[in-house]
Order: sequence, then structure tokens, then C-alpha cells
Amino acid sequence: MVSVLSLVPRGVLVSALAALSVPSLSALTATPATAAPIASIAPSASAAQAAPEASASPIATAGGARLMPALRAAGLMPPPARPEDEAGDHLRVVVRNAGPRLDGTYELSCHPTAGDHPDAAGACRALDANTQWGRDTFAPVAPDSVCTMLYGGPATARVTGTWAGRPVDAVYDRGNGCEIARWDRMVPLLPGLGPTA
Repeated sequence: MVSVLSLVPRGVLVSALAALSVPSLSALTATPATAAPIASIAPSASAAQAAPEASASPIATAGGARLMPALRAAGLMPPPARPEDEAGDHLRVVVRNAGPRLDGTYELSCHPTAGDHPDAAGACRALDANTQWGRDTFAPVAPDSVCTMLYGGPATARVTGTWAGRPVDAVYDRGNGCEIARWDRMVPLLPGLGPTA
């Protein structure tokens, strides 16, 4: 069985819980990592009746409701999903110099999928696949990146709007290998232009 405490390195957990009371912190640091199985956090009614003393895990007795916010505040857990985060997933994509059937301005909404983007469902899937907690989905190529000197053509794109509750204003081009890879990660949000020559 997986332990909540075994999922986070003990030193990180201890520093994240510094805001908790000293007795709560002492109880957690003195408890072996295998002593708090996930199932013991919310035992079933039959398990609680069979062994009431077994349901008192270090998580329940040492800060309980304060543990998750402490982990979240330390950046160890994402915040809970809010309706406004998903309701605001709306992007405008402007594509230039990609070709006559590919250039244009497209509106896209996700969660639920809507808009005039030629592959709205696929674009939303690509965005969801590239969205990771703590990372900017639309981040530019890092300035110190070593990139191949491969030119992918004159196509450019600008994506603006809101994604996962955050404002977006990203510019894409295909000027080198890193920029081509960044573009290709967003296909079909951005048009697939195929392999470069």
C-alpha cells in the first residue's frame, strides 16, 4: 500500500509543515513513512467499526485538515480545480504565412469544446496533453537552448486568451529546431506543416 508520507521526501514534508504546531510536526517526523497508508486517511465504515483505533493515522491526528493546505502552500500539490479555471479556457489563434488554407484567425474554447478552429477537439486534446502543473504550457524556448540550425519556413502564429485560469500571449515561429519542436507540440492547435526539407 502507498503511504502519503512516502510520496513526499521527508525533509521537504517537514519544511512544508513548519507552519503546523510543534506537536503535530513531531508526530509526523517520528512516524515511519509506511505507517500512514492512503486507505487509513478515509477508512470505510466497516473498517472503522472493525478496528476503531486503526483509523487514527498520523495524518488524521497530526494536523488533519491543515496538512493538505500546508503541502499546497509549499508548492507540493496543485490547488483544487475551480470552475472559473476551466470556464475561462478560451484562445484566439492567428496563423500567418503557413499557406492559403492554413492562414487565418481561429477562436477556440475548451471544457466544453467550441469555436471555429478547424479541429477544435484535437486542439483541446493537444493543449490538455501539454498542460502540466507548475509549467507554462506556452513557454518560449529557453534563451540558453542549443538548437539545430534548421529552418522550418516563414509560418508564424500568435496565441492569446486564457488557459487554465492564466492569461496567454505566445508567439510561435519555425526559425530553428527548437522553435519547430515547440510548434509541433501544439499541433493541431497550430497547423501541422509536416517535416522540414
